[in-house]
Amino acid sequence: MLSRRAFWAIPSLALARSPFRIAILGTEHGHVTGFLNAARKRPDVEILGPLPWEDRARLSTLKADAVACFASTDRHLEAVRLATSLKLPVMMEKPLAVSNEHARQIAALSRSSGVPVVVNFETTWYRSHAALWNFFKQEQAGGRIRKMVAMDGHAGPKEIGVGPEFLSWLTDPVRNGAGALFDFGCYGANLMTWMMDNQRPMRVTASTRQHKPEIYSRVDDEATILVEYPGAQGIIQGSWNWPFSRKDFEVYGEKAYAHAYGGNSLRRRRAGEKAEEVVTPGDLPADEADSISYLIAVAQGRLKPGGLSSLENNVIATEILVAARESARSGRTVSLKA
Repeated sequence: MLSRRAFWAIPSLALARSPFRIAILGTEHGHVTGFLNAARKRPDVEILGPLPWEDRARLSTLKADAVACFASTDRHLEAVRLATSLKLPVMMEKPLAVSNEHARQIAALSRSSGVPVVVNFETTWYRSHAALWNFFKQEQAGGRIRKMVAMDGHAGPKEIGVGPEFLSWLTDPVRNGAGALFDFGCYGANLMTWMMDNQRPMRVTASTRQHKPEIYSRVDDEATILVEYPGAQGIIQGSWNWPFSRKDFEVYGEKAYAHAYGGNSLRRRRAGEKAEEVVTPGDLPADEADSISYLIAVAQGRLKPGGLSSLENNVIATEILVAARESARSGRTVSLKA
């Protein structure tokens, strides 16, 4: 885990007239290290902080252009409350919230303040997902979507060696919302909501397990979520039990299917074809190539938050996760209101 004294201001590698100043709020989320490493390579970015959560009031003293929040999920609402009061665009790590109430309050704060709020998923910047979207939505090669399968996870946070601060809240059912159900189920909820054009599903059914209670005594380490739409079905598999890390997404339509595996590869096949086609996707637009570029573009008004990063998507994704948590607890299917 990143030491709270490891950085205060990260200098640009080259001089820039007006570097974009991003304040880092919170260090509990382990993804902060990757974000800082990426920022250090950019002469157009200056990092302020990181501010430990306990020092969040100091955000008001910094001349920041935007905020990147790496606090635990249960603190996202307070982070957005602070950032919007200072009129600072804010990006948070996935998922949006631990509850529907938090998600809706975050959306209300963004609307009332006019300050953009963005949710960052690693998978948003996968070229394979952009190619899958284009295949189904722009080329309309697949026809109507009938089934989606998302498979996300790894061997477990302790098994892969995450830092103690990260592990502490990931395995806390209040601060994380659940275990693997929220940690990795959120990817599928996000992607399926995107592919279904932000349509709220009708029903959610979920099952969770504790295969390793000696390690994860308070949360699930295995989750399967069935998401039902009119005419379509989604299956989300979030796991801390896979022998390797994976982020795969399959979409099956009336006339074709596509399978995005990893960030840079896509397999697809149309009806009538005898074999799969393996596609190497092209580059993403510069403003949408990574989380830092996207945050800058949103803050500077070149882009409005949309798609996988938007609150519209992520409020629904939160509803799916909360319904899945309740379904796993009760053993019943949960219906979502239209």
